[in-house]
Amino acid sequence: MIAGRIYGLAGALSAFPRRLAAKAIKRQGGEFQHRATRRTTHVVFGRALLDRSSESDIEARRLREIDSGRVVISENGLLRALALLPALEGAAMARQQLIDQSKLAPDAFDLLSLFDCFESHAEPYSFRDLILARKYAGLIAGGASWGAIARSVHRSGPVASLTALSLHAADKASIYARLGEAMTELDGQGLLPFGRDEDADLEELFASAENAERDGKTLEAAALYGRCLALDPTDAVAAFNQAHCLQMADRKDDAVNTYLRTLKIDPKFVEAWFNLADLQRQGGDADAARRHLARAIRIDPGFADAIYNLASLEFDSGDFAEARQWWQRYLEFDTTSEWAKRARQGIRYVELELRQQTAG
Repeated sequence: MIAGRIYGLAGALSAFPRRLAAKAIKRQGGEFQHRATRRTTHVVFGRALLDRSSESDIEARRLREIDSGRVVISENGLLRALALLPALEGAAMARQQLIDQSKLAPDAFDLLSLFDCFESHAEPYSFRDLILARKYAGLIAGGASWGAIARSVHRSGPVASLTALSLHAADKASIYARLGEAMTELDGQGLLPFGRDEDADLEELFASAENAERDGKTLEAAALYGRCLALDPTDAVAAFNQAHCLQMADRKDDAVNTYLRTLKIDPKFVEAWFNLADLQRQGGDADAARRHLARAIRIDPGFADAIYNLASLEFDSGDFAEARQWWQRYLEFDTTSEWAKRARQGIRYVELELRQQTAG
């Protein structure tokens, strides 16, 4: 199930340490990345994302990944793919059955599944999952959000234990269980897996680096990504992000060296080849830029941006026939954008030039 797949993370893992996941995936013939890149086939939504991102951001992220053709899975989904968590016996219910019988909205159902709020992470579901779906539908009708449910249920032990409790929504963010006459908030932090502290430190650093990068503090972000690399020298995504921050801060030589470090860690990191080509082109080394773009396209034949830039590079170098070929290939992927319009203009110009050269 794992061989040939490329897994990326959205948020930190809670069920088990990231480095153990990376080793298990590699051992079974897959690849693991800290975050999703162009080559990523499956994105694991870590439960820690619930405490770091808003519900709307998580919803948008899930849709972006699906629209990009990636499979989104939960932590338990990854564990089951790795055969580290057994499949449920007797589970036989389809997703639509649970939605129809519980009256839970489909988007809420899928998001709760994505954060392991059911026994099964995907079809087939169990009868206990139907009970949970009905309880969750009642909580949402009572004013709770799907995010509040997801955050609460993992503080109370195995989700199956919730089937025996009477759950209530005090407000949008608080879920309570009725125990006799008392109402008790679902709480109580379980023990974290062995070795989780180092992973938690790394995730904190990585999140801080992403925040600094998002705020435009490129050198601060680059330093933080460097600390991530000190903790995990095999993290190609941290290296790439550091290189990109250095590039944005106009530290071009440092950026080139860090992109090269990225590619030493992961020679198939197509975005690194693309950005390195851009820096080489800016530095006047068209041959190196051409090689890097061609390498990116060999790895990812559908990388339209690399194809367009290679066409532009050939045009600037005076190789009009090659430029036309690459722009025509670009139009196989994009026919409507402003870049597609420019590609058509480039092709028309090239054809005019070639006719004039032939006539002359």
